[in-house]
Amino acid sequence: MNVEETKLPGVLVVTPRRFGDDRGFFSEVYNKTAYFKAGIAVEFVQDNHSLSRDVGVVRGLHFQAPPAAQDKLVRVGAGRVLDVAVDIRKGSPTFGQWIAVELSAEAGNQLFIPKGFLHGFATLEPNSELLYKCSDFYAPDCDGAVRFDDPDLAIDWGIDTDKATLSAKDAAAPLMKDFDSPFVYEG
Repeated sequence: MNVEETKLPGVLVVTPRRFGDDRGFFSEVYNKTAYFKAGIAVEFVQDNHSLSRDVGVVRGLHFQAPPAAQDKLVRVGAGRVLDVAVDIRKGSPTFGQWIAVELSAEAGNQLFIPKGFLHGFATLEPNSELLYKCSDFYAPDCDGAVRFDDPDLAIDWGIDTDKATLSAKDAAAPLMKDFDSPFVYEG
């Protein structure tokens, strides 16, 4: 597999090898030993799967606070999305900075997002499916969000954000300036 660092330390683009022939391809998308050797020494305990039917669906920007904070390994099973991570660790030299990576079923690439980062995505194709591994179980009392179109973040989502389809929770999420992050940079 190929592992690429991003401008946000700890956020990695991982592309497993594919073996293809005229039938299609085979890919080992997760192997604990290989990931540990690549520096992703995380015990995943939950797998999630989401379907977004339309182009322009935005899910995020989400986090889960301690004591149930989550590392995530995200991939696309069908379609194409713009996947975003934002550093929200107080005191981090990259606090408030973001990266966006196009993930697609065709490319087979994945994004590893450690604890202390917001995560969200925008669908670029209809019927886009995301599959993601999490290092802790979903805990509703630890669930949080920041507004996806926060002008201070100025994220380029690759879609018309005025026409984005959001959940009620995401539409009501606070701006970064009104958000007190539960994460602290440990350098």
